[in-house]
Amino acid sequence: MHRIEQHACFGGRQEVWQHDSSTLGCAMRFGVYLPPQAAQGPCPVLYWLSGLTCTEQNFITKAGAQRYAAEHGVILVAPDTSPRGEDITNDDGYDLGQGAGFYVNATRAPWARHYRMHDYVVEELPALVDAHFPTTTARGVSGHSMGGHGALVIALRNPGRYRSVSAFSPIVAPSRVPWGERAFEAYLGDDRAVWKQWDACELLRDARERLPLLVDQGGDDEFLQRQLRPELLRDACAAAGHPLELRMQPGYDHSYYFIASFIGDHVAHHARALHA
Repeated sequence: MHRIEQHACFGGRQEVWQHDSSTLGCAMRFGVYLPPQAAQGPCPVLYWLSGLTCTEQNFITKAGAQRYAAEHGVILVAPDTSPRGEDITNDDGYDLGQGAGFYVNATRAPWARHYRMHDYVVEELPALVDAHFPTTTARGVSGHSMGGHGALVIALRNPGRYRSVSAFSPIVAPSRVPWGERAFEAYLGDDRAVWKQWDACELLRDARERLPLLVDQGGDDEFLQRQLRPELLRDACAAAGHPLELRMQPGYDHSYYFIASFIGDHVAHHARALHA
């Protein structure tokens, strides 16, 4: 792998790296912020999963998270949202294909050849990060929208692998909203029983771990009622007895203005668990 960007930032370094992914079969980029504490020794890692249409750049340039990562001594890793390249299957819609990997392992042709974002985020990327950067074994995962869905599902599917989880405006029940239905039918086929394996509200029913969930949702989010439906997560957590702090934020929308306003709370939430 090779570094393609490096910037001094809050006493640490914001970098972007590129590597050839064996899981996805293409070149991939990810951002990594190394706080000043990383120069002295290993630090825990918080993985950030971005939403539809995003690359690794959205979070590292808009969220303002580096300030808080430097304060708490946490490495931030932000991968791209899907495989990319001229030979990678794509779609004309913004909510399918490149930029819309949905953090699942696709099983349906032609997507199955490259679209295995779950395994990339859970296995290949952390192995790469741990081999090249001063990390501890403590990991957290967070994300926004499609990436919020990814964070919740990845934490629920992999008990013991993460110490903390949070999300902004997550797609909490992709099996029951248009964004998720379109993606799941394409990537996974039409068997809705299979879809449940990638749906946070469904996974909560049999969750073997009780990581507290921190979720922020903007009250003026244009996608609130049709695509996000946080009340379904609230009900699923209540039924399963799973700890959830769902914070509805009046006046905030779906943008990075919203994320930047509360990212400090999320980094602190993860830091408490990652340094415990």
